[in-house]
Amino acid sequence: MTQAQAFDILIKNARVFNDTEQPVTQDIGIADGKVVARAKDLPSDRAEQVIDATGLWAMPGLFDIHTHYDLELEVAPGLPESTRHGTTSVVIANCSLGLAFGNQRKNDADPIVDCYARVENIPKNVLRSCAEKVTWENPRDYLDHLQSLNLGPNVITMIPHSMLRIETMGFEDSINRSPSDNEIEAMKSILREGLRAGYAGFSTDSLPFHYLANQPNCHKTIPTQFADYHEIKQLTQVVREEESVWQATPPKDNPKDVIKMFLLSCSRLHGKAMKTTVVAALDVATNRNLVKLAKVLARLLNSRLLGGKFYMQALGARFKTWSDGAITPLAEEIPELRALNETDLEDREARLNILNDPNYIKVFKAMWLHGKQGFNLARLKRWLRLETYAFDRDLRQMMIERCELSDWVGLSFQDVYERLVQPHSLSLSETERALIKTDFQNIGDEADFVLQMLRSFDTNLSWSTVSANRNMRTVRKLIMDKALLPGFNDSGAHLTNMAFYDVNLRSLQLAAQGGELDVAYMVKRLSKDPADLFGVGRGTIYENDVADLILVDPLTLANYDGESTVQRIYRREFEHEQLVNRSDGVVPLVVIAGKVAWQNTQFSEELGKVKMGQLLKPKQLLESKPKPLVNPKQAA
Repeated sequence: MTQAQAFDILIKNARVFNDTEQPVTQDIGIADGKVVARAKDLPSDRAEQVIDATGLWAMPGLFDIHTHYDLELEVAPGLPESTRHGTTSVVIANCSLGLAFGNQRKNDADPIVDCYARVENIPKNVLRSCAEKVTWENPRDYLDHLQSLNLGPNVITMIPHSMLRIETMGFEDSINRSPSDNEIEAMKSILREGLRAGYAGFSTDSLPFHYLANQPNCHKTIPTQFADYHEIKQLTQVVREEESVWQATPPKDNPKDVIKMFLLSCSRLHGKAMKTTVVAALDVATNRNLVKLAKVLARLLNSRLLGGKFYMQALGARFKTWSDGAITPLAEEIPELRALNETDLEDREARLNILNDPNYIKVFKAMWLHGKQGFNLARLKRWLRLETYAFDRDLRQMMIERCELSDWVGLSFQDVYERLVQPHSLSLSETERALIKTDFQNIGDEADFVLQMLRSFDTNLSWSTVSANRNMRTVRKLIMDKALLPGFNDSGAHLTNMAFYDVNLRSLQLAAQGGELDVAYMVKRLSKDPADLFGVGRGTIYENDVADLILVDPLTLANYDGESTVQRIYRREFEHEQLVNRSDGVVPLVVIAGKVAWQNTQFSEELGKVKMGQLLKPKQLLESKPKPLVNPKQAA
């Protein structure tokens, strides 16, 4: 700092957490978008704005490494629902989905709608309105478009595999056949040039939850899942050579394929390690072995023997999801529930027809009661927590959040079931008694009850369940594990199914249970470590760094309950409801590139109207001259 230097913002007396530095109490001076001074007793008379941070933590802005904000950026580039919780950098185009190739509308296919509607549980009208705003047709123009937006947080993007397949093969072929050798070469060329132009990585997906939303293809998964090992290996070799990141999800029901796929990360087998980040290390309630296998796999792949750079993502919260009737991401894994998700969200009549079909009723009841009756292997596996499906079908864990019958709000499905099958022993309301006579008079077992709940209320019934990470001590161990990386928030997706916008704060809260050094460790894992993984120049607040930083109130954080502050609000930008978090008081200040984005409990008037964040490209590309992208038709 020069003798005459002034500050745009001066933060006084903060407890500073930054990278590998020991926590220290200092002032932070910000000018022209950068941290220009860090010291004690910086002069306040040269500052345009002075913020007293006594008793507060200062730290680099936090990263959210697994989002689906691709569409929201087109209508709300300030990303307010992440900004308010201290997130200043987001990674988009996860799980093979993104907008790098425009809307790709051709021959009646509408890939944005067809791929996102069920995978990310976003209504089709919301998706169509966003797709209408798309004006670019290739990855380079998309980078220019992102840079032109009035971004709040910084954005890091990847080449999405499903869209790459559609671009090269056409939509129908991408879900019906393998690519030719020429088409693989075209995909490799497009991917390589995209990575050289500024994309930070490549995303694929293999989870058995992700299905298309267009007829007649509702029974098919998204294009990336039609790729065989040969195709994935060829494309990830490009990622390896360009020193970029591969984001993937595992084929969880096939351990052999999981291991084979993720050995691609290792230098021992492939000459050079490839940075790989994978969803997700969760303590699944129905299968206690999955989280153990995730940790073992991460350690094995990163061992000296194999030499991998493998980072499995862990969620710093209970995995709580909300469902609107049968519409929930958990349903996609179970064929009998998936049939209901294959209908359009607005098509209640179609779901009712399915729910009343005698053949469907038979298979649904068999599925729902599997492992719950008699003495058999299925019952033993359920008792030992070794089931296949992630959704455990436990009525006690299914909590009613919204219902036309207000008497039931706050009760579990089990509570309501018991009220209905034993009505004479309870004090029921007149509305309940009437409902028993009209709808619930022929309930033979809990499967009949669930079927009737779906018939009677459809999407007007909102219920929640926690299918993983029920034990917070286990969650803390996961996010503190050096072999894993905090992430998997899914911000921007599942509008009325998930609310993890604040999970970085919940991770800090869990870390703080171990004291200041654990807080410092977690700050690094939420800032510098993801910045290094994606190769971008953020994640620290040394002098001369870009001033992306936040303040956190440790006392308010200690008492924060993220689940109790989930709200269902109407988002004008989407013309639709959304589940969000409210952590007001935990983060008193968010600064992005030296501009105040959030202070106390208010957004800056500039958020979303003035550019704050940037499109972040890998640092090794910043000095190189970009090369033209390959035309896929020419390459083929």
